[in-house]
Amino acid sequence: MRYIDDLFGLKNKVVVITGANGNLGYMICKSFHEAGAKVIATDIFNDKEEEPCDSYKKIDITVESNVKLVFDSIIKEYGSIDILINNAGVSTFEPFEERLEEKIDWVMDVNLKGTFFCIKSFVSICDKYKIPQGNIINIASFYGIISPDFRIYTDTPRKNSEIYGATKAGVIQMTKYFAVHLADRNIRVNAISPGGIYNPKNPQGEDFIKNYSFRCPMKRMANDSEMIGALLYLASDSATYTTGQNIIIDGGMSCW
Repeated sequence: MRYIDDLFGLKNKVVVITGANGNLGYMICKSFHEAGAKVIATDIFNDKEEEPCDSYKKIDITVESNVKLVFDSIIKEYGSIDILINNAGVSTFEPFEERLEEKIDWVMDVNLKGTFFCIKSFVSICDKYKIPQGNIINIASFYGIISPDFRIYTDTPRKNSEIYGATKAGVIQMTKYFAVHLADRNIRVNAISPGGIYNPKNPQGEDFIKNYSFRCPMKRMANDSEMIGALLYLASDSATYTTGQNIIIDGGMSCW
């Protein structure tokens, strides 16, 4: 048991999670909290008082000064930030012919610029406070490597957008870039790319679920809990020689 604890134990690790209010964000917070980590949940809206965490910080990741301020407050309160999970992300769903520039800017600001600001602030803190090792995990998407099959969107207007896929491809590339450029500072950078996750609180259309399941080799959508194993691995000391990787968790959808 001690061997397993040494490999996978996260007790007292300080973990900062962005986008904590979403379904996946909530599950990430819950899982790391139950694993014994000190979880600092962050989001632009503090609308989940029951968030399973040690503290909740309001943050706007699209504003660099706000990210610095919040990260500084965390380091002063907890003495360290061991793991940063960049989970915050947004999308837009109208037909691309109707896409307004403001919508494009919003998705790019959150998904790309916000992720960059969080990485930049985290690295600055590691340097300033001489944190011996750091760990960054980015949440990308399988739509960063494949295009949506629009034949499955028969009863939902929430068709995945080109700008969402482009920004998630950018997150995957940033993962590789920073894995290389931060290796000398002993900071690992990895990503996971979830496939379609079933939302029990706001279910996708019945036809969409049926079509998606037919298209997916494993014949179903994912549950948010099925993303957690890879995150716990990447966050733990069992992954000390793993960096620059993008773990795709999509039931085999991207194999076609």
